[in-house]
Amino acid sequence: MGLVNKVDQASFDSMVINSKVPVLVDFWAEWCGPCRALGPVLDEVAKEVGAKATIVKLNVDENGDIATKFGIRGIPTMIFFKDGKAAKTLVGVQPKEEIKKTLEELV
Repeated sequence: MGLVNKVDQASFDSMVINSKVPVLVDFWAEWCGPCRALGPVLDEVAKEVGAKATIVKLNVDENGDIATKFGIRGIPTMIFFKDGKAAKTLVGVQPKEEIKKTLEELV
């Protein structure tokens, strides 16, 4: 796996809520074309931000309860977490610069 890890119901709290650094959670699904297009962009962002932040992917088909908890209505949706709380949301495919800028604002 690249620099973007997968997260699920079992690992969500430890990887996202309890993280010491900001976390971007990409809510996606295998069948979603725009979600797949966003994957390489997130890999690039992960390389550039390094250890200052974490990027994880959450499959909404396999983890519907988490998607529902955070009000996900369309994918891809990226929620940026800081100190265990949702700090900002971006919906749809976004340019790499926008994603990186949002993460760096939280660092």
